Amino acid sequence: MMDWTDRHCRFFHRQLSRHARLYTEMITTGALLHGDVPRHLDFDPAEHPLALQLGGSEPHELAHCARLGQRWGYDEINLNCGCPSERVQRGAFGACLMAEPALVADCVKAMRDAVSIPVTVKHRIGIDQGEDYGFVRDFVGRLHEAGCAAFIVHARNAWLRGLSAKENREVPPLRYEVVYRLAGDFPRACFVLNGGIASLAAAAVPLQRLHGVMLGRAAYQDPYLLAAVDRELFGAAEPPPTRSQVVAAMSAYLERQAAAGVPPRAILRHMLQLLHGEHGARNWRRLLSDPRFIERHGARSLHAAARAFAGRHSAWSDAAASPAA
Repeated sequence: MMDWTDRHCRFFHRQLSRHARLYTEMITTGALLHGDVPRHLDFDPAEHPLALQLGGSEPHELAHCARLGQRWGYDEINLNCGCPSERVQRGAFGACLMAEPALVADCVKAMRDAVSIPVTVKHRIGIDQGEDYGFVRDFVGRLHEAGCAAFIVHARNAWLRGLSAKENREVPPLRYEVVYRLAGDFPRACFVLNGGIASLAAAAVPLQRLHGVMLGRAAYQDPYLLAAVDRELFGAAEPPPTRSQVVAAMSAYLERQAAAGVPPRAILRHMLQLLHGEHGARNWRRLLSDPRFIERHGARSLHAAARAFAGRHSAWSDAAASPAA
């Protein structure tokens, strides 16, 4: 989710669910060691609970970055051992680390020694075309011995050669049974299923057998599905937010951020799919991606878009009228 789940995206998603745990995009250790740390780590307090996802393979560097994450107030440090992109492989981290369980265990131990918040690992069920269960079992076992108690498992292999990152999300077959077997073999660990979950209905069966599910691109491409998470999965009594309520909250956020110098498009781009599957979705996307519309309305772009839909789409009437918008 690099370049996707930035702080503006996460603030938007938090308006849809109070309880779902949010994850940053993967941030490399190099970016934190040599780059602008506040730019990478700053977030709005409303984003809690929030996990910092790190990419790296040097134990001492990961320990330093984990300490930064705890100092910044994150609730969890997550090590990415699942990304198969060639760029990530050239950095010697991501899915290729599954071939080096001893090194990953050292990384986990170094981070756990450095912080008091949970350290978790996101990984695949194998690399290339091998389907030996023992490979992933031994990987998880080595990390569990090093102190990792929670695993987010993308239930596909990562093919390190011959497939693009996009193809790696589609071509290797999903094998949920591998994750269920891991949960049985490591009953004291927490397992979260990732991969192919595109709706809350699809999450029902995994949630009967595992501790959680992770939504990635499904939540980005149809963000309003998150609005039902609190009631359906966390038992919240309050009704889900309406789209118009989300627009009102995000309009106020946009004005605050624009006043601080953030370009409106940096926020609007994450909201293009808010009407996914609804009447008017195409026009909504057109307005929020039109440079002329954004230039004309600036920090009031969401307010202007909501007004454009008032009277033509009932879900938007109160957003257009809201003072916060």
